[in-house]
Amino acid sequence: MRISRPLIAVATVTVLAACSGGGAVDGGPGCSGVRDPYFPKAGNGGYDVGHYDLKLAYEPDDEHLAGTATITARATRDLSAFDLDLKGLDVEAVTVEGREARFNRAGQELTVRPADELRDGETFRVSVRYSGEPQTVTDPDDSEEGWLPTADGAVALGQPVGSMAWFPGSHHPSDKATYDLAVTVPEGFGVVSNGELRDERTRGGRTTFTWHTAEPMSSHVATVAVGEWETDRSTTDAGLPVYTAVDPQQSDASRKVLARIPEVMEWGEENFGPYPFSSTGAIVDRVEDAGYALETQNRPYFPGAPSPVLLVHELAHQWYGNSVTPKTWRDMWLSEGIATYAEWLWEEDEGGDTAQQTFDALYDGTYYDEEDEGDSIWAFPPADPPDAERISASPVYQRGAMVLHKIRQKVGDDAFLALLRGWAGAHRHGNADTEDFTAYVEKSAPDEDFTEIWDDWLYGDGRPDRP
Repeated sequence: MRISRPLIAVATVTVLAACSGGGAVDGGPGCSGVRDPYFPKAGNGGYDVGHYDLKLAYEPDDEHLAGTATITARATRDLSAFDLDLKGLDVEAVTVEGREARFNRAGQELTVRPADELRDGETFRVSVRYSGEPQTVTDPDDSEEGWLPTADGAVALGQPVGSMAWFPGSHHPSDKATYDLAVTVPEGFGVVSNGELRDERTRGGRTTFTWHTAEPMSSHVATVAVGEWETDRSTTDAGLPVYTAVDPQQSDASRKVLARIPEVMEWGEENFGPYPFSSTGAIVDRVEDAGYALETQNRPYFPGAPSPVLLVHELAHQWYGNSVTPKTWRDMWLSEGIATYAEWLWEEDEGGDTAQQTFDALYDGTYYDEEDEGDSIWAFPPADPPDAERISASPVYQRGAMVLHKIRQKVGDDAFLALLRGWAGAHRHGNADTEDFTAYVEKSAPDEDFTEIWDDWLYGDGRPDRP
């Protein structure tokens, strides 16, 4: 989620198969983009990435980044050339399987021509050495992502396509991979990333932090946060490691809410099933450092101390969005609608408004203080945003959650929670789209008719008639 409210196994995607081989002659180039309906140049065809090994060095004073990205991938067709997504930065050298490769740049596309053709099914390694001042990317909705300088360092936030501003890769949710990341910074700075901290060592006035992410991760939820941090390591009662990093200016404001992470994780497992990753936690930066929170994998990012409800939302994304990841950006509601409904469930369990009361307030237009904001949730169907500018608009969140509540009304509480847990388990560490979800719901409750929910609430225009 990219929320700007006041602070309070790698799979080939069949829906995108037209760009991942299908019918092209052997020995041709891979596609530059997987033809996502909103970001058609994102990702790349002809191969699947399995692992990123990123070695970075960052100078905060100069905002200069130098890196070597070694990408392990498997060709999904015979390839004479393939593309990587990389925005800005200067490419100094490229090798494929240790041999120098020719390359050229065109916009965000880095086209690589290996010395020898790659054969269908072949696993290969491409290494890219690059440097420069990484860019901040402005999205169609005018929010900023990519590499964002902060008051005491920088933070990398990638949703939807900002990760191409700091490392080359196949930057689409359909191509998930594991990660090793080593970042060297001047002594006194800290680096927080995804997964687990494997090593921290200082030599000659510079410190290298090495992080490892063992579970598949989409690049849009990969992060690097450079700055001054107060870190804390603990475990939940179940033994899950908890790692938090907080800007010292936010330490007092964050302490109480971050102490609830173990409680939220236990609640999440009760409602959503086994936690899909090997650690959890949070990153809390200064309020002015970014305009939104984001569900960066393992430890979500917050600009300022989050409210408990926002913490719940971003941790719920670890199941829905990070583990079960949308196949395309059209399927964003499967992440945001479920995470928003997690807020409703939490409030209900905490003795606040029930999910039904929240649903009714949204339907009646009394949930928001401003009438226009209340009307905005009916601007378009949650499963079909009209353009890239609105994939994070309120219908995706609130009306998406209303779809979930309609399903709950239809099947009952016990069956609904079983459905949520089953959905997270069925697509664990994979990708899914809206058609997969509706089929799963129908299979889970074969005696129920969901036609009205799909037609009126999921895909229908305007506010449905009150049932």
